[in-house]
Amino acid sequence: MSTGTPIRVMVVDDHPMWREGVARDLTEAGYAVVATTGEGRQAVRIAAAARPDVVVLDLQLPDISGVEVIDGLVGRVPGVRVLMLSASGEQQSVLDAVKAGASGYLVKSAAPEEFLEAVRRTAAGDTVFTPGLAGLVLGEYRRLAAVPDPVEDDGTPRLTDRETEVLRLVAKGLSYKQIAERLGLSHRTVQNHVQNTLGKLQLHNRVELTRYAIEQGLDN
Repeated sequence: MSTGTPIRVMVVDDHPMWREGVARDLTEAGYAVVATTGEGRQAVRIAAAARPDVVVLDLQLPDISGVEVIDGLVGRVPGVRVLMLSASGEQQSVLDAVKAGASGYLVKSAAPEEFLEAVRRTAAGDTVFTPGLAGLVLGEYRRLAAVPDPVEDDGTPRLTDRETEVLRLVAKGLSYKQIAERLGLSHRTVQNHVQNTLGKLQLHNRVELTRYAIEQGLDN
């Protein structure tokens, strides 16, 4: 998105008052709400035409699950990012959403400011979780990781020490700005390290990179 272009957001939630409230908050904060709906299948159809940058998605919908909606969105709207906004903070719900391709997960008890910032960060390519859920997701991926060391001589491209250091912080859910501050680097340098790592690992975006990092246990 070019500078000054509003972030395009679609809101999917089956509770009309909640859906309208979220859309209103987004509009008042300067986001462009391009569509709203309360049904999963309709969401997939509408998104193909509305082309949102971010879909704010509830997990429980009357026709299909939020996870099924994510599957449909990924296939029909290339580059779309999904931020789950759900009443459920159950471990399995969170893991299912992330595995399906969600970029982040907030519970509905989040403060409005936290939600609006999460939408901005999601559009920017960050992974965003309600405090406490990031540790849950990272811990579970670490427990399930089949390959404990990503730099064994098994054909996997070897990363530099700095690239690995940046990747560890990506796995912890830090934004580029936070990583730059932590390591004393410029924002641009962090972006360059991430782009180099994506190229080496043949990944396409930060969401895939985060999944790779946590699957390899790099959040230690």
